[in-house]
Amino acid sequence: MTVSGSSGIGAPDTGSPAGTHGVRVFSGRPEASFAVPEPLRRRLGDGIESVVWVNEIGGVTVSGSLGREPVFAKWAPPGSELDLAAEVERLAWAGRYIRVPEVVEYSSGEDGDVLVTRAIAGANAVTQRWLAEPRQAVIALGEGLRSLHESLPVASCPFEWTVKARVARSRAEGIRERIDLLDRLPPAPSVDSLVVCHGDACAPNTLLTDEGTVAGYVDVGRLGIGDRWGDIAVGAWSTEWNYGEGYTGLYYEAYGVEPDEEHIRFYRSLWDAT
Repeated sequence: MTVSGSSGIGAPDTGSPAGTHGVRVFSGRPEASFAVPEPLRRRLGDGIESVVWVNEIGGVTVSGSLGREPVFAKWAPPGSELDLAAEVERLAWAGRYIRVPEVVEYSSGEDGDVLVTRAIAGANAVTQRWLAEPRQAVIALGEGLRSLHESLPVASCPFEWTVKARVARSRAEGIRERIDLLDRLPPAPSVDSLVVCHGDACAPNTLLTDEGTVAGYVDVGRLGIGDRWGDIAVGAWSTEWNYGEGYTGLYYEAYGVEPDEEHIRFYRSLWDAT
């Protein structure tokens, strides 16, 4: 079975950066017919409607239905660093404070993991609608991230996304290229403000209402406590990948912060390395 993914969201690297150290990762909707992985076909069958996303580490997300209920299903291949079990835990916790998908079911097997969630009303921030209205989209992204940081309570968050935790995880994965980048990281700047970070605050992980406000967030598998600049630096960066140059200043303004070049440089370098 193949499902044709829309090319409307852009080229395969729409959602991911060309790394500042020469590392390029790719994620986005496939531009040609794409063979849906067997675990997703087995779970949703003819209920699959479209391939929504294919990320740089092999994960695949499709939209469809279970019975009459609209759902999204995400597959992580065996041995992938895409930790869907971690995402299930974070969805359950974060869902008490912000709008995130509700888990329908999660399964793990020899051919990978599958996570099925209920659909949230809203459009991905990099659909054609918002690519054509980038200013409003960027304002929503910046304001929304600030609201997320203010809504998620640090005191009760059981998850960590500090520099130490991120570096330890990346080193444990043992990918030589990333370890080389970690070895070249400058010392981390002092923490500006400790918040619960999204962990992947790129534009495609935000859903917007028709009015141009945040409807919800997806892909929260790395959500955890960390410096807010870990999110802000990459969130602003993603406006360049998705909408073109010239929107980072608007993003910072919408969030309500002055650009901090030391934190921005460090957290973008850390993003490349982890």
